[in-house]
Amino acid sequence: MKKVALTAVAVLGLGLAACQDNAADNNASTVNTIESEAEADTNVATNDAATSADALLNNLSDSAGNVADAAGNVAEDAGNAVDNATTNNR
Repeated sequence: MKKVALTAVAVLGLGLAACQDNAADNNASTVNTIESEAEADTNVATNDAATSADALLNNLSDSAGNVADAAGNVAEDAGNAVDNATTNNR
């Protein structure tokens, strides 16, 4: 009977030890999780902003090139018109 009582006390002792308050550990884990998620969100936002800025600069560069090409075409067309006018009016 003493063995059963000692075993029961040992089991209850282990059960109580397992039920100790881990609030500080849980709080630290929650804080670390929140910080990690905030850092990940910040990194994503930074990368998105950099990608958007790159795309904008590329589009501006392409647009400037297109304007220059169009201006060159207008000048060439004007030159061709003058050549045609002088050639056909002789």
